Amino acid sequence: MSLTGSDRAGAGRARRSLAVLAAVTFAGMAVAGCSVWGAAAGAGAVGVTAAQTEKGFRRSVADTEIRLAINDLWFKADEEMFRKVNLQVQEQRVLLSGNVAQPEQRVEAVRLAWQAPGVREVINEIEVSDTSGLSDAARDSWISTQLRTTLLFDRDVSAINYSIETVNQAIFIMGVAQSEAELDRVVGHAKDIAYVRRVVSYALLKDDPARSS
Repeated sequence: MSLTGSDRAGAGRARRSLAVLAAVTFAGMAVAGCSVWGAAAGAGAVGVTAAQTEKGFRRSVADTEIRLAINDLWFKADEEMFRKVNLQVQEQRVLLSGNVAQPEQRVEAVRLAWQAPGVREVINEIEVSDTSGLSDAARDSWISTQLRTTLLFDRDVSAINYSIETVNQAIFIMGVAQSEAELDRVVGHAKDIAYVRRVVSYALLKDDPARSS
């Protein structure tokens, strides 16, 4: 059976999408020292996770491509910026957080983020004050872990649809909420965690028109 031009183009896009997910998975597995078989199993898990999220497979792949592009741009421009700026990508919306020592680094991080193909929005929450130490980083990590765990065990929350970052005890939330009630639960859980100074939500509702723009 012969394929039409549109069929061949669609197949090509699918192969590229799978290649992106496989590259990310194998890279992560290689760093962790996993075997080829373990990496292959991981690639399947990544595909399943992408399909399960509210944004779906194609949007998950697009977000992965954006993340890879921005990280590459940052690493080539400034290794310190690459290490200190946190990156969240949801439905081609990019959230930047973290601490940098110089205002110029904050501006450059945003400028480079916009250069990644497919970016629709860049939200800048980077702080210019490199005052956080190891204890602050440990506490931020603990806060993020507490929230992710709480969301995972809350049956009224689709935890897989949310991305969490904590910087200087401020929690930044991105993702897709099924309803206002669900988003309220997520924010409420975040506010209940010890040491949290503030909670900032950039999550969109499932039916928000901005998702299809």
